[in-house]
Amino acid sequence: MGEQGLFRGGGEFQRELRARVKAELTPRRLRAGAWRFSLKAATMLTWGIGSYLALVLWASEPWQFALLSVSLGFALAGIAFSIGHDANHGAAPGGRRVNDTLGLVFDLIGASSYVWKAKHNHAHHSFTNVVGADTDIEQMPLARLAPDQPRRRIHRWQHIYMWPLYGMYTIKHHLIGDIVPVVQGRSGMSRLERPRGWQLVLYVGGKVVFWGWALALPLLLHPWWGVLLCFLLVSWVLGVTLAVVFQLAHCVEEAEFTSVDALREGPRRDWALHQVETTVDFAPSSRLLRWYLGGLNFQVEHHLMPKVCHVHYARISPIVRELCEKHGVRHNVQPNMAFALRSHGRWLRRMGEAPVVPAAG
Repeated sequence: MGEQGLFRGGGEFQRELRARVKAELTPRRLRAGAWRFSLKAATMLTWGIGSYLALVLWASEPWQFALLSVSLGFALAGIAFSIGHDANHGAAPGGRRVNDTLGLVFDLIGASSYVWKAKHNHAHHSFTNVVGADTDIEQMPLARLAPDQPRRRIHRWQHIYMWPLYGMYTIKHHLIGDIVPVVQGRSGMSRLERPRGWQLVLYVGGKVVFWGWALALPLLLHPWWGVLLCFLLVSWVLGVTLAVVFQLAHCVEEAEFTSVDALREGPRRDWALHQVETTVDFAPSSRLLRWYLGGLNFQVEHHLMPKVCHVHYARISPIVRELCEKHGVRHNVQPNMAFALRSHGRWLRRMGEAPVVPAAG
């Protein structure tokens, strides 16, 4: 966790947290959690496959195509949140082989699990909200998400135009998001080995399978313009859902930001405390959001214990709050999603405003 010497280890906070969580998650609770995860995974996959088959084989009216496209977009996001995200962190129950297999759902929905692990697990989780290292907050030139990023004139309107542009997140990823890091051999400050052998087969094969079911198969049954419209609508719903959920955890007023230069110049901080300060929970009491978002409204818990399955986040959240109070660390929580959305909107506006220059003399 202390890559490039920017952080110390997790410190006493993390040692206490691991001990408390280990005691809390007894074998019985872990077995129950495995069943809950399996049931949710089956439900999400059924939702996604059912929406797709109905869209391709049954829909005949414009409203049916539109409704099923929206349903498929939300289903794919749910699959990413509740299955792929856990699996690619190694947090799904069942061991490494099960996680590696389930992690391929990312490839099936158009995102290379190989690249994602490098970008998200290493660049984002190791350097959360660190400008120059966290690739998740590097959305220039369109968006300025952190104080240490350069401001451009266009950013004064980002609190308006970024909301619809979030829908382009997945299309951008489909076209270049998985290619640029592989070509460059880097993701943020982390080196990215180019896929070889079986990894290369899965990397290329995932793209072939995705474009096959997303475009090639529907084109055999429907006119190209209808397929394109549905593809764009599904991608937009998926993109907005994914982007907004992740932004609400880090790019809000309550989260802290820093930079590589600031960390190198100042005293080294405990990695675990940095995670708490740069991450925000939202709507922890909403059972619906907790279920659909795969526990990602408990982002503080996830960043501290990324290898714990999301079905346990609500149980370990009180432990995190208690330890934060003990160690004098602010544990940020938005009471509901509306508060979180407004906070993100205010943050976009704030980051887009021109800095105030003090008067001379």
